[in-house]
Amino acid sequence: MQLSCETIKYYLQLQHSCIKFVVMGIIRKTKAVTTVLNIFEEKNEAKSVVRLIELVKDEMNKTTVYRILDRLEQDGVIHSFNGKEGLKWYAKCEGCSAHSHSDKHPHFQCTECEKVECLSLEVKIPTLKNHKVEATDILLMGQCEACSA
Repeated sequence: MQLSCETIKYYLQLQHSCIKFVVMGIIRKTKAVTTVLNIFEEKNEAKSVVRLIELVKDEMNKTTVYRILDRLEQDGVIHSFNGKEGLKWYAKCEGCSAHSHSDKHPHFQCTECEKVECLSLEVKIPTLKNHKVEATDILLMGQCEACSA
């Protein structure tokens, strides 16, 4: 099967304008998906699910937010972890895909300002005999640089 130059040009333009969505597996570039993605693009920091819902409450309902977050996580665009008090947080993935999540890093939550950040520390997960580790959550708590100054 040969593609015409026009068809190839069309696909290249589509790929260029929707690269995040094609890579993520999200075919439809909806306004809701774009809104949620932009939150993570604007500031590369973790956001609680409560904060995310608050930021988009005028544009979509909670169910839509959860559905988008689930899909983005499945596609390796974001990862989730539990903060203090069990609240779910989301942050942008670096180098993950739908087939491979490599976000096995610790997170730090400030006990003063509540800011949560991904730490670029590599953590070696031990191999346990007769066990299969599927998930890890490492949360360090204390005062961030700004609050401890």
